[in-house]
Amino acid sequence: MPPPIDQTAAWRALAAHATATRNRHLRDAFAADPERFAKFSFRCGDLLLDLSRQRIETETLELLLDLAREAQVEVWRDRMLRGEHINITEDRAVLHTALRRPADASLTVDGTDIVALVQRELDRMAEIIDAIRNGTWRGITEKPFRHVVCLGIGGSDLGPRMALEALNADRDSDIAIHCVSNVDSTDIVRTLEKCEAETTLFVVASKTFTTQETMANAETARAWLQEKLGPGIIDWPRHFMGISANTAVPGKFGIPPNQVLQFWDWVGGRYSLWSAIGFPIALGIGMHNFRAMLAGAHAMDTHFASAPLRENLPVLMALAGVWNINFLGLTSLAVLPYDQSLCKLAPYLQQADMESNGKSVDRWGRSLGYATGPIVFGEPGTNGQHAFYQLLHQGPLPVAADFIVPLKSRYPLGRHHEILLANAFAQAQALMRGRTRAEAEAELQAAGMTPEQVAKLAPHKVFPGNRPSTTIVLPKLDPYHFGMLIALYEHKIFVQGILWAVNSFDQWGVELGKQLAKPILEELIDTAQHPHDAATSALIGLARGLPAP
Repeated sequence: MPPPIDQTAAWRALAAHATATRNRHLRDAFAADPERFAKFSFRCGDLLLDLSRQRIETETLELLLDLAREAQVEVWRDRMLRGEHINITEDRAVLHTALRRPADASLTVDGTDIVALVQRELDRMAEIIDAIRNGTWRGITEKPFRHVVCLGIGGSDLGPRMALEALNADRDSDIAIHCVSNVDSTDIVRTLEKCEAETTLFVVASKTFTTQETMANAETARAWLQEKLGPGIIDWPRHFMGISANTAVPGKFGIPPNQVLQFWDWVGGRYSLWSAIGFPIALGIGMHNFRAMLAGAHAMDTHFASAPLRENLPVLMALAGVWNINFLGLTSLAVLPYDQSLCKLAPYLQQADMESNGKSVDRWGRSLGYATGPIVFGEPGTNGQHAFYQLLHQGPLPVAADFIVPLKSRYPLGRHHEILLANAFAQAQALMRGRTRAEAEAELQAAGMTPEQVAKLAPHKVFPGNRPSTTIVLPKLDPYHFGMLIALYEHKIFVQGILWAVNSFDQWGVELGKQLAKPILEELIDTAQHPHDAATSALIGLARGLPAP
């Protein structure tokens, strides 16, 4: 068992370096080195990763690379890509990258060609999509499907929902696709109000087909269908398909095997949009575009697998994050896409990052003595500028930021995109530069204010700057570059998990609340009683209409 990573010489060297450089300002770093952008920007194809506004120097980067070698990042990366069972608590391989390999590739794990399995399921998915689109598969009244309602939660919902929004410009079907995830009846009721039973297909997506929220919504969908089409209908399964890692279970719900798509237990939910879980994406944008998305992700996989550490975009992005979190004390990350189509990226990355690395013990079960996983939040620019950027610029607790900037709009209109780009570049510059007291005073004096007015207002117009940010530049947000972008974040999260020595592929933290909900549900729907703390018992009583204690 190796020593905890924070007790290694590499970690101690970084801690000493952080202390020695704590008062260095990014403004001065840019002034001292005109080549700073060239030195700290990196490429994978035509995707650019700009780390020049991170609070790093050449020495910082070398020390961070030493930490990556100490943590054996390359070894763990290769183990993952080979299909070894690196998910140690569940004894599973982690092979979402195999979902993106080209059809002529192969990867044999435990005697099975994984790529062949994936390609067969992609072919089945294409056949089902063709049948829905051309009207071969219809509802029980022989009308073609015009609405598809996807029922899932977590990884079975966030990825498809995010990708459908991101790639809306590539939609080539007039079939309306709706996503329902919340067990709150508001979600499904409002969705069903938009649908007609005769022309609606439900897609039930669940790894186990036992997820409480998803199955409750599936039962409601079936009841709605039977109510609208007649309670005696026996052919209602024509309006359902399933997506599951356990293909036998959907049959118990009533969905026939030829209407079930498969993914596998080596696909984690938050990494599953590349699998059959991505069916809604492919239905919306077409299989050719879905395969282009896979190709973009595979291009990033290839780069991650082969590029030297000092040129490896996911590794460098991960190291910058560890530097911010563990050595500069910046434990939050603002995800700031300057493209409205990426409005669901921050919620998607919340699960991808916080569920993966929000752990408090290492792979050997030892309590951690350092922070893991940032608090992720965000909103597209320029909306976020009028919401939380005030705190980013002048709040006393600095926040790191990722700017995601496509250079061309998929919806070009007048000067809209130039305005958007100007704001993206200016916000990153403002976070880096800040504004000094002297600059604030000079600006106020130039505006004709009296010395008294200047003295009163100047403190409020000072920006500390030195707030680190990363800028990711894409040519445009098409399926290929979208695939690259999401794979970049996936691998960054993986590398950080290796650096922190946690298992990024389990999620036991979601279990306790689910377990505790079961006895509470029994009390809410019948007269069962279970012991609880006083607050929980009081709230159950309120929900049942009992007198307040």
